[in-house]
Amino acid sequence: RMMFQEAEGTTLVLLKDAAQAADLPYEFPSRMITLNIHSSLDAVGFMARIATALGNEGMGVNPVAGFYHDHLFVPNGREQDALRILSQIAKDAAG
Repeated sequence: RMMFQEAEGTTLVLLKDAAQAADLPYEFPSRMITLNIHSSLDAVGFMARIATALGNEGMGVNPVAGFYHDHLFVPNGREQDALRILSQIAKDAAG
């Protein structure tokens, strides 16, 4: 799904089965939620609003911005909570 290289090492975001098959350790078992809007890469505050709402519910999130969509990696077992929160944000935004 994603590879990011930093001075300290390389981060891979991949399916758990692929990590296990390659005998790679993993840290953050999660579910990917794709936001079905095409947001601008220079949008200000969009992801902050989402991360804050999830954080207020005690949920960590790893957001990743692609060109076409933003993606949220939320802890396994919390995906329904995240979807509920996202639904509320959408309702609030719609008025």
